[in-house]
Amino acid sequence: MMKKFNNKLPDPLLECTTCPRNCRVNRSSSKLGFCKTGVKITTGSICAHRGEEPVISGVHGICNIFFTHCNMQCLYCQNYDISRNTGAIIENEISLEELVDKIEALLEQGCKSVGFVSPSHYVVQMLQIIDEVKRRGYKPVFVYNTNGYDKKETIEKLEGIIDVYLPDFKYMDEQLGRQLSDTPNYPKFASAAIGEMYRQKGAEIALDDEGLITSGLIIRHLVLPGYTENSISVLKYIAENFSNKCYISLMSQYYPTPRVINEPFLNRRLKPREYDEVLDEFEKLGFENGWVQHMESADNYQPDFLREHPFE
Repeated sequence: MMKKFNNKLPDPLLECTTCPRNCRVNRSSSKLGFCKTGVKITTGSICAHRGEEPVISGVHGICNIFFTHCNMQCLYCQNYDISRNTGAIIENEISLEELVDKIEALLEQGCKSVGFVSPSHYVVQMLQIIDEVKRRGYKPVFVYNTNGYDKKETIEKLEGIIDVYLPDFKYMDEQLGRQLSDTPNYPKFASAAIGEMYRQKGAEIALDDEGLITSGLIIRHLVLPGYTENSISVLKYIAENFSNKCYISLMSQYYPTPRVINEPFLNRRLKPREYDEVLDEFEKLGFENGWVQHMESADNYQPDFLREHPFE
C-alpha cells in the first residue's frame, strides 16, 4: 500500500475518483480504469523542457515530469507514444526516491520550476512527489500542466500547493470533445476546474527578478485545423466568464501524427487564415496578455520519447 504524504486530499486509489471519469476501480488490483494506470509511478520522460512559454522555461527550462497514459484520448495527441491507453507505449516505472533524485539533479542544474504534465490521473502520486521535494529542502515553483479534464473538487484541494496552473482549454463543443478525445462533458468539467484555478489565482501572474513565473494561471488553447468555431467559443467563454485580462497561450503548433492520416481536417496542418481568424477574435475580445506562435512552430513540437530528451 502506498504511504500517504499529504492529508489534504484523501487517497482515492482504492476506489478511484481522481478525475471526472469516476471509474471507482481499485488501482492496486489488476482491474484498471479508463486511464489504465495503477498505483505506481510511470513516466515517459523527466527532462529540462525549454519549449514552454518564456515565463515558464527561462534559460534553464522547467523540470517536466511527463506521466504516462491519460484520462483523455485525443486522436491528435503529439505525445501519443506515452499517452495512449491501448497497445504498447513508451514508459518507465520509477520509484518515488529515484524520481525525486532526477528532479533534484535538474534543480541543481538551474531549473527553478517542476512541472507535472498530464497529472489529472496522478494527483495522489504528484502530492507525494511534492512532499518529498520539499522534505529535501527545495522550494521550486510547482506547475500543474493539465488537459483541463479535472474535477473542481480536486483543484480546490490543491490550493496553496500548486503555484502555477497551466491548463489546456480544448473544447466548448461537447460533441467535439467526445468525437476527437473520447471525453464526455469536457466543457462542463473543464470550465468548472479552470474556473476554480481562476478563483485561486486571478488574472494576474507574479514574476521573479528574472522574469520567471512564480504564481498564476496561464490558459492554453491549441487551434485545430477545421475547427476554428470551437476555438472562438473557448475564447469567448474565457472573456465572458473569467476575464480578458487572463494570460492566454494561443497555439498554432498542431501537426498531424500518423494516427490521424485518415481523419478529415486533422490530417493536415493548420492554415494561416484559420489561425488569423482566431487571432482576430482574440483581439476583438480585448485579450492583451499572453503568447501567440509562428506558423512554423509545428516543426519544433514533434517529440521522440525514445530519446533521453524528447524535444531536443
